[in-house]
Formats: sequence, C-alpha cells, structure tokens
Amino acid sequence: MELKLEVIVLPVSDVDRAKAFYEKVGFRLDLDKTANEDWRGVQVTPPGSECSIIFGNGITSAAPGSAQGLYLVVSDIEEARAKLVDRGIEVSEIFHDADFFYHGHEAGQVTHHLEDQQRLAGPQPERASYGSFCTFSDPDGNGWVLQEITERLPGR
Repeated sequence: MELKLEVIVLPVSDVDRAKAFYEKVGFRLDLDKTANEDWRGVQVTPPGSECSIIFGNGITSAAPGSAQGLYLVVSDIEEARAKLVDRGIEVSEIFHDADFFYHGHEAGQVTHHLEDQQRLAGPQPERASYGSFCTFSDPDGNGWVLQEITERLPGR
C-alpha cells in the first residue's frame, strides 16, 4: 500500500497576505476558492513538489504560525537561498548541524536541534547530502527549512 503525503494544512491569520507571500516565494497557485463568508481555501504547491499546502478561513483551528519544521528539499542550497533572497524573502544564513555524520553510518542518525543550538555556519564541509540547511518563515511565523539533498538514502 502506498501512502502519499498530498496536502499540509497551514495556519495563517491573513489569507491574502499568506497567498502573496507564497506566490513571491515561487509556489504555484492551484486554488483560491470561497464557499461562503466563513470559508475560503487557498492551495499552493512548491515548484517540483507533489505535496501542496492549503490555508484559509475555516480551514484549521491551529494557531497562526504554529507550523514549524516544514522541509523543502533543494539540490543546491546556495542557489536556492540566493533565489529566495532575490525575491525579497528573508532567509537565514546557510548552516550545518554540528552532530551530522551521514557518510558511513546508518540512516536515521542525523540529529536536528532547535533554533541555533548545535548549528555551525556555512554548508556541511563535505557538502554531504542531507547536511546543509537554511530557514525562513512566512509572515505568521510558520517555519520552513531548506535542506540540500544531492544523493538520496537507499529506498528513497
């Protein structure tokens, strides 16, 4: 049985502001539908992704900005960051995790830490796949992580 992640619900406070932000990031607008004065849904999809995000009025009771750790995979972290910055998106500097040790070890041993804890400046020194990151947030504070992956783990 295949289980494919299709849509992630994102809590936002201002639908038009969120829509403008995600279009500025480069997400494709799939849907902007209003059913009545209490319900509006906007669906956008990151370029190259099969999974979309949906936000709007009457979509979720979660607090705006409470979605954190939403990963977007890129093949070149420096290029992806530069493109976002060129679009006017505030993006962190590139960093890598002090405890990262992918090469020669079993999958699942990569650690991730909150905010700046155990983060070192710059890309992972060997540019190991899964090892370099940068972050940005939408206007409500929903947190996104760009992760550089150039070679997938077996079975992925």
